[in-house]
Amino acid sequence: MRAKREFYKSPKDLPEEEYLSPGSPLCAGCGGLATLRLMHKVLGENVVIVNAAGCMTLMATYPFTPLRTSWLYTTMGSASAGAQGIRDALDVLQRKGQLPEVENLKVLVLAGDGSTYDMGLSSTSGAIYRGLDFWYLCYDNEAYGNTGFQTSPASPFGSETGTSPEGVLQRKKDIFEIWRAHRPPYVATISSHEPVDLGEKVHRAREIRGPKLFLALAVCPTGWGFEPSLSDKIAALAIETGVWPLKEARRGKVRHTLIPDRRKPVTEYLEPQRRFRHLFKPRRQAEALQRIQDNVDHYWERVIAEEVSPREEATSP
Repeated sequence: MRAKREFYKSPKDLPEEEYLSPGSPLCAGCGGLATLRLMHKVLGENVVIVNAAGCMTLMATYPFTPLRTSWLYTTMGSASAGAQGIRDALDVLQRKGQLPEVENLKVLVLAGDGSTYDMGLSSTSGAIYRGLDFWYLCYDNEAYGNTGFQTSPASPFGSETGTSPEGVLQRKKDIFEIWRAHRPPYVATISSHEPVDLGEKVHRAREIRGPKLFLALAVCPTGWGFEPSLSDKIAALAIETGVWPLKEARRGKVRHTLIPDRRKPVTEYLEPQRRFRHLFKPRRQAEALQRIQDNVDHYWERVIAEEVSPREEATSP
């Protein structure tokens, strides 16, 4: 079941302009790069990207950049503070009449899960609290991907990382709910596999002032262990199995924009990835696999009870 679309009906309706040229040092099949390209198409050209140290830092190495827009590099912990400085400077220039509205810029933080869930959370929390008018795109590849794929607070239970070779024992931190607890005007999850859903959410948020989070599952062939040609298939399976829900929260109220009618078993998503290989070979870890499946099932049971069932009752005679 898909939510009704207001702005884009198919990928053909998305803007044609490209602000991210092909050819960069990033890994083939990078889900984060695909997401940034799609989001930038909808945001338009008047954007300044504040990049927290991470995988995406490799994209713009002075003096070369594939971007047609501005770029500022910061430490992992200070991207949101950098965004505050830029936004404040732009506002001051506008108040003084030194910056025409047509030259005003959208401030976009670009950060991985290590910065978003962990090192940069303090400065981000402060920026949300102050009501900073900025965009935040987290490309979540579920580990510290740029330094050896070590465990991050976004690493899912059971996944192998550089520092958890036998599998992560903790559950993934719920950054969507952490952001929502701050009561920002808009929070959303997105996927490069669903470009229309992504475009809808970005377009909708353009009219909203204040902090806006876009949390993207960034499929990672290098760290997750699969062929780059399978990137879109893995991204699709994350949605079809229910592992990666597509949802948004406007003024705190959550709505799922896609609810799978028949979810595939989570094993179809896990098994093609090297980081979950130890759950299948040399001996199938049935208990761990069942725990992962149960967590997904329980999540969607709550969603159906809260969003689908009331809707059905309201339309019944």
